[in-house]
Amino acid sequence: MRAVICGANGAMGKLICGIFGDEVVGKVSIDGENNVPKTFAELGAVEADVVVDFSHHTAVADVLAYAKKINAAAVIGTTGHTEEEKALIYTASEEIPVFYAGNVSLGIAVLCRLVKQAASYFPDADIEIVEVHHTRKVDAPSGTAHMLFNAVKEVRPNAYENCGRSGEGKRTKDEIGVHALRMGNVVGIHEVHINTGNQTLTLKHESGSRAMLADGAVAAARFMEGKGKGLYNMESILG
Repeated sequence: MRAVICGANGAMGKLICGIFGDEVVGKVSIDGENNVPKTFAELGAVEADVVVDFSHHTAVADVLAYAKKINAAAVIGTTGHTEEEKALIYTASEEIPVFYAGNVSLGIAVLCRLVKQAASYFPDADIEIVEVHHTRKVDAPSGTAHMLFNAVKEVRPNAYENCGRSGEGKRTKDEIGVHALRMGNVVGIHEVHINTGNQTLTLKHESGSRAMLADGAVAAARFMEGKGKGLYNMESILG
């Protein structure tokens, strides 16, 4: 596989480059350090199978444009996208293969599946989602928390997110509370609490290292090799 890495000088980018090794045929990083091109224009067109982005959500337009230019698949590993940026991702998937997930961890993918299953077993239960990350994370709630909410919404079409509950008012039947904590160097903890009134089921995933995400990103990139145009996610990998 031939891969181009966007955000190559970042913590995740370095890990991903380390796993791919000689399969990296191009790098881009806004800081320009280590003689890495700052833009795709500086990099120029290269022959690649996939463009992996772990830079910043605002770069998604450039990432997708470049992937289309060189006819490669795109793996979007950033989070915090605006509705306009999400629309770009969906539109690009009509031309090229695009992998888009709020979290590329296989463990989180399994958690989403379990949450969906549990929510279907307890249709009237109150469900709350809590996520914890390090103090440097800029988006809240996390993309993973939104993934978990969407897993619930698949079996509860009327469900809606109440992010960071505050003020006065009783909890509604269709409300899913989503809460973000930021502290220290926590890599990532996600919990889903399902309460029926007389029992609570808690499903939890805890990240021990960012290497987990790098492994997932590379697995997603390899999964995309040879795929046709369309939108793919972690559910696509699980099958």
